[in-house]
Amino acid sequence: MTIKIGKVERYINERLDERGALLFMLIDPVDYKSEDVAIKTGIAAAEGGADVVLVGGSIGAQGELLDNVTKGIRERTETPVVLFPGNIATLTKHADALYFMSLLNARNPYWITQAQVLSAPMIKQIGIEPLSVGYIVVSPGGTVGWVGDANLVPRAKPKIAAALALAGQYLGNRFIITDVGSNPQLHGEGPVPPEMIRAVKSSISVPYIVAGGIRDGDTLATTLRSGADAVQIGTAIEGAADAKKQTSLFAKIVREEGAKKLGR
Repeated sequence: MTIKIGKVERYINERLDERGALLFMLIDPVDYKSEDVAIKTGIAAAEGGADVVLVGGSIGAQGELLDNVTKGIRERTETPVVLFPGNIATLTKHADALYFMSLLNARNPYWITQAQVLSAPMIKQIGIEPLSVGYIVVSPGGTVGWVGDANLVPRAKPKIAAALALAGQYLGNRFIITDVGSNPQLHGEGPVPPEMIRAVKSSISVPYIVAGGIRDGDTLATTLRSGADAVQIGTAIEGAADAKKQTSLFAKIVREEGAKKLGR
């Protein structure tokens, strides 16, 4: 039996083959002063060259706020709009797809399978494409680590992250994400360490997304050179004076590093 691949997953895979690396920009509506600002930032990210615009977050991104922001972005861009769910309420029919995530290093089985069981019928009913994602939270973890009751992967233990990623792939996840949470600098730490990215990348054969703490071009380039297939950025665009310009700068680096991966 052949597994049917959805439109957004096919788009991501084909674009990765064409470009070598991708840029995902995350809009957490709760972190913006108004729905309108969140919508404008999402549109600016798409216009600036983001390959995917994500909408969601760990706490509060649901209901009318989620509906309005997701719809507002999607109506004014052809870039796929994908939900980044914090729980089963982070659902709206206005998205193209969502990360159907299993938090692989959660202590609470709710975040591994139960939330997925509770949300799956609604996802099918409203017709959103699920992207099968194995999610791994690395220290310091931020809000997502607290909410997800994660057994945080120590930053000095890349083999643990690699084993979790491989297990996720073997369980059927078609994407793997490692995330340190938002603003790891507040805890005196930074993004996912390069040695951990290399270890994870060498252990899996599905697309690998790295998230959290990527706020400048040098860090972005290092993350991609270490093995990330895609980078997921949120805070850096939220605080940008010109979201389109900031995304364009990030996109330029992603395109350059992607071309190097493809030997161009």
